[in-house]
Amino acid sequence: MQISIPSLADLPTVARQLLNICKNEKKIAFYGTLGAGKTTLIKQLCQELGVEPTLTSSPTYAIVNEYQGKAPIYHLDLYRLNNIEEALNIGIEDYLDSSHYCLIEWPQIIEPMMDGQFVAIDIEVGKNEERILTIRKGI
Repeated sequence: MQISIPSLADLPTVARQLLNICKNEKKIAFYGTLGAGKTTLIKQLCQELGVEPTLTSSPTYAIVNEYQGKAPIYHLDLYRLNNIEEALNIGIEDYLDSSHYCLIEWPQIIEPMMDGQFVAIDIEVGKNEERILTIRKGI
């Protein structure tokens, strides 16, 4: 399934649509190049889940941010991890095994641990501000 985000103004509507599509799956993996909009989309998803917009930020250096919305939300940015052992050292299994939303940027390193039990969202940069989302079941 594909969804177009023509501009940032359309982000709230798309975030609500994504949450509806993913309602039965709490692990959501985001794929895309640097600057594609993974963090921006996750911030909007968190806002739709009841997190104050000023409380969300990229966990690039912290690796994991926990937000409190209607329930805890885990935002992981695994860009800096080199191997699965580093993911285990941060306690990745605790996040993945929780019943809360786990929104993961750069998830490639932990895909084997998720046993295909996640929704994958590929973000492509279109013309101007447009982003094209391709939503698929995890591999």
